[in-house]
Amino acid sequence: MEDITYYIEYVARIIEGVGVMIIALGAGISLIRFLYLVRKDKRQAYKLLRLELGKAILLGLEILVAADIIATVVTEPTMDRVVTLGLIVLIRTFLSLSLQVELEGKFPWQSKPPEKIEEP
Repeated sequence: MEDITYYIEYVARIIEGVGVMIIALGAGISLIRFLYLVRKDKRQAYKLLRLELGKAILLGLEILVAADIIATVVTEPTMDRVVTLGLIVLIRTFLSLSLQVELEGKFPWQSKPPEKIEEP
């Protein structure tokens, strides 16, 4: 049983590394694209930077939450560990929700506003 625990902890660490790499690579790619586009249209380049960076952070946070859940489930599930996991998930969920509202301008459960039909 200890061998399985060891491997699952190892997998959780790999998943955490993937989450961090996604955030880092996403930030790097976003900054490179920003620097390329800033010469053409500063306002549009800034909007694109925020959008791409926000998406990279959202994806990375989701993967980090998955790694935390795996790491907590495999270890001894004491009340302290469960409460810590709950707080981590709560904070990361709040961050994800805040980023999504910032990027899309609406909550995830809201439908898209109806498109305005232009009359001739």
